Amino acid sequence: MCGLAGILGTGGRSPQLLEGMGGAIAHRGPDDQGLWQDEEAGIGLAHRRLSIVDLSPMGHQPMASADGQWVIAYNGEIYNHMRLRAELDQVRPIAWRGHSDTETLIEAIATWGLHDTLVRAVGMFAIALWDRRTRTLQLARDRFGEKPLYYGWVGSDFVFGSELKAIRKHPGFNNPIDRNALRLLGARAYIPAPFSIYEHLYKLEPGCILTVANGAAAHRPSAPPVEGESGGISLTRYWSYRRKVLDGLADPIESSEEALERLEATLADAVAGQAVADVPVGAFLSGGIDSSTIVALYQKHAPGRVKTFSIGFEDAGFDEAVYAKSVARHFGTEHHERYVSAHEAQEVIPLLPRMYDEPFADSSQIPTHLVSRLAREHVTVSLSGDGGDELFGGYNRYIATSRLWSKLKRLPRPVRGAIGAALATVPPSGWNGLAALLPSGRRPAFFGTKVHKLFGTMRDCASLEDLVDTFLDEWAGKASPVLPHGPLPALGRYDMTLAADSPDVTRMMYADAVSYLPDDILCKVDRAGMAVSLESRIPFLDHRVAELAARIPLSMKIEGGSGKQILKRLLYKHAPQEMFDRPKAGFAVPVGEWLKGPMRPWAESLLDPRVLRDGGHFDPAMVQQRWRSHLAGEKDSTQALWTVLMFQSWLTDAQSADEAETPLVSVAAGRH
Repeated sequence: MCGLAGILGTGGRSPQLLEGMGGAIAHRGPDDQGLWQDEEAGIGLAHRRLSIVDLSPMGHQPMASADGQWVIAYNGEIYNHMRLRAELDQVRPIAWRGHSDTETLIEAIATWGLHDTLVRAVGMFAIALWDRRTRTLQLARDRFGEKPLYYGWVGSDFVFGSELKAIRKHPGFNNPIDRNALRLLGARAYIPAPFSIYEHLYKLEPGCILTVANGAAAHRPSAPPVEGESGGISLTRYWSYRRKVLDGLADPIESSEEALERLEATLADAVAGQAVADVPVGAFLSGGIDSSTIVALYQKHAPGRVKTFSIGFEDAGFDEAVYAKSVARHFGTEHHERYVSAHEAQEVIPLLPRMYDEPFADSSQIPTHLVSRLAREHVTVSLSGDGGDELFGGYNRYIATSRLWSKLKRLPRPVRGAIGAALATVPPSGWNGLAALLPSGRRPAFFGTKVHKLFGTMRDCASLEDLVDTFLDEWAGKASPVLPHGPLPALGRYDMTLAADSPDVTRMMYADAVSYLPDDILCKVDRAGMAVSLESRIPFLDHRVAELAARIPLSMKIEGGSGKQILKRLLYKHAPQEMFDRPKAGFAVPVGEWLKGPMRPWAESLLDPRVLRDGGHFDPAMVQQRWRSHLAGEKDSTQALWTVLMFQSWLTDAQSADEAETPLVSVAAGRH
């Protein structure tokens, strides 16, 4: 696990600039640093190393191939690299210098080329590769986007890096905020690839290789590159999750027993491979289905007691640690937990803008960082259960949304629209009055808000895509609060395109796997861990597990209105079912209540109409209306407001970051 940065252009000739770029991401790799330049070609690479495999200087980067043609700066882990070495030794004699996966990767590229090497590789990675013979730069990202990689243009220089803070070190940086990206942030709480918060800077999409031919870097395109070649810049896809889902639908596993057996074997192999390192390894444990399954398979094959980690909150209403402790006791792990107060959790909030590097508003970023901080006291690598929901149908909204759409689409759209428009005229307060007639224990929270949004959905939605967009967009039915007011970009819509007869739930799972998973969940996990130099590994996202999951029929994943059925069957082979018979819980903190209470002065300072007006990014009237309704308890606007707050906080931090950069490792360590 590491960080990389680089420049192709005149800036690539400056070692001081490259040093500064590498220094900005020192938290990603505190163990070693390296630079490589070819002044004549105008290329420079910077690398920061967190030593995981081969702790010796033989793993130093940037690293050149034995024949001298290729130079690589790489962030990630190739879990099957020893198998790849054995294959390479059958192809040609190689005098290996060490046992790092970086050396395996560069020699595999020298033998098979980048594309074929990545097809063979099992792992997570972001790669910058320079071909000294053709003077060609290639950037690559792993299949699901576990590791980040930004690229684009600052002036006439082509720049790239693991985080935007490295790119902002360029003295010519003045890229304006991308209003399309900001509209997407307001709708989703994260910025989906290929956008970044800045114009002319992009996220490389998962499973892709970007090739910049000799001389092409100086020609900045007007939009993010798309698949194909234009002006010497090409984007190719070496792995397609859409293709794997379609293949799985065409060739499903028919036997549930076969599916269960193969799932256990494949996932256990992924866990075993990801548990290998030359440093201490542990696992996050929330007590839910996903993390408990990973821990069950890990502990079953581990030579000793697995170290597990969970965070608890003193507010019992948000405390899941008691379940994690029960699971840890059952599996016999060496369990570490820490209970934190609301005040301690709130102390993380000022760190978030610099930690996440661009505006990011999934509030579970707070406990994710806290559990990463705890784990880093004991290990350098921690396995995570992320990805299970997207692969096995775990989100409740999959079932609820598909059921709703199956009813709505039976009505002709004009009829549906007329009914929805009429009922949407009743304000949320009116529906709340109706809910007040119910016994107190049966009154749904924010009933009026939810019903009002439902009828607006009936009025506006023509397709399942519209329904999903509306449910997930906190500003649906209104203009975006981003100035100037405008629609969301077409490129930013949820991609739900599969076969015409694909099940609605499968389409939603696919959309999440290619957008919400990489750009929210994996971003959250990467930044929260890297802030304290902790590597997170995700066995569910081993592509062999994902490809197998695509072949498991939906009926084996969702049954009786409950998701992840086959995953539960696997877990119940190792632990009693009653230990997990409880409603699904997210990794949540009560941000909405905090905003009304102890965090209200902070929130009001950032949401002040004059501050918003001076910034020129958000409509002050729209934001203030949501703030007032939230404070009055008329409507839960936590997510909409948290997104604006995270942007405003990020903007303030970004404006001062260049003046006084604070190392994340020391700041994020905090007090315990």
